[in-house]
Amino acid sequence: MRSTADQAAVVGIGQTEFSKDSGRSELQLAAEASRAANADAGLRPADIDGMITFVQDTSDELLLMRALGIPEIGYWSRTPHGGAGANSTILQAAAAVTSGAARNVLIWRAFNERSGRRFGQPQQQAAAPGWSWYLPFGLDTPAKIYALTFQRYMDAYGLTNADFGRYSVVARKHAATNPNAWFYQRPITLEDHQRSRWIVEPILRLLDCCQESDGGVALVVTSAERARDLDSTPARIAGVVDSHLMNGHVMFNYYLEDHAEFAECVSAADRLWKATGLGPRDIDVATFYENFSPIVFMQLEGFGFCGRGEARDFIADGNIELGGQLPVNPHGGLLGEAYIHGMNNVLEGVRQVRGTAANQVPGAQHVLVGSGRGGMVLGDA
Repeated sequence: MRSTADQAAVVGIGQTEFSKDSGRSELQLAAEASRAANADAGLRPADIDGMITFVQDTSDELLLMRALGIPEIGYWSRTPHGGAGANSTILQAAAAVTSGAARNVLIWRAFNERSGRRFGQPQQQAAAPGWSWYLPFGLDTPAKIYALTFQRYMDAYGLTNADFGRYSVVARKHAATNPNAWFYQRPITLEDHQRSRWIVEPILRLLDCCQESDGGVALVVTSAERARDLDSTPARIAGVVDSHLMNGHVMFNYYLEDHAEFAECVSAADRLWKATGLGPRDIDVATFYENFSPIVFMQLEGFGFCGRGEARDFIADGNIELGGQLPVNPHGGLLGEAYIHGMNNVLEGVRQVRGTAANQVPGAQHVLVGSGRGGMVLGDA
């Protein structure tokens, strides 16, 4: 099987502002972000011949083509699920340009998640028959669903909600110096975190939960060879992997043996390090998908930055802050910047290797973008 490692690059990125009420359609958000990404890449609409988004995205490919002026598409695909699909879009794009199925692939994700349909609110009806196993027990919001796994992690290593709050404080600290972030200039203290209301006691407080955001992000992927001919600064895709295990589940992940470990993350990390020839010590910055603060702890351990149960001390010792051993989510992440299904984390990774981030980590050469059950390393050109 031909590897996609070092065979593709992100050459363009774009976004809208991040808000709680965009005042425009999701298609318009997608078009604005996509137009910006294409311009950043230095490409014309006619240069785009591939399109990828999420199954959940409401913007129709043909309508977006018309809005952007793209005359013809020869490849398109969609990735299932929410944040678990963030890196999957990059994997599909890298495979497309490496195989020759497309030359330049546009990826986008856009929604009015706060002013429109709010993902964090209770499900009014089961989206699929499988939900019937969970809704009768009150598992009708993401916070309740994921909290069961997080509680096992807490119990195994003796954590409290205040330990999780230490990550939330760092995320908001980083967001406070990022002008793109919704929580720009609004840091919090651990006391603020502990005063926020319970969402799922004793596991998650309000300030452990990601935002509900309106906005759009987009990026353009092409082959490493073609990237060298463009005027933009490429972010090399050193490696990108997904990991989905038998008996696993994206939301109701209750069927694996050890709930104190993120098994899919451990599997993805093993494959990613083998594919790239890199390891945790080679990573300068990490952006982690964090719908809830505890998942950062489990990914730090899953990717091998610290041992099992050691993330609490790793964070408390300042390692994930700017200037620390591994700066995590320098843009503020999904808690501090915005929640665009983790795709804004990819944009931050590109900016870090380009050297253009708001909170730039000096000399960043390798950035890990972790989506829980998947991972990607972006490298400088």
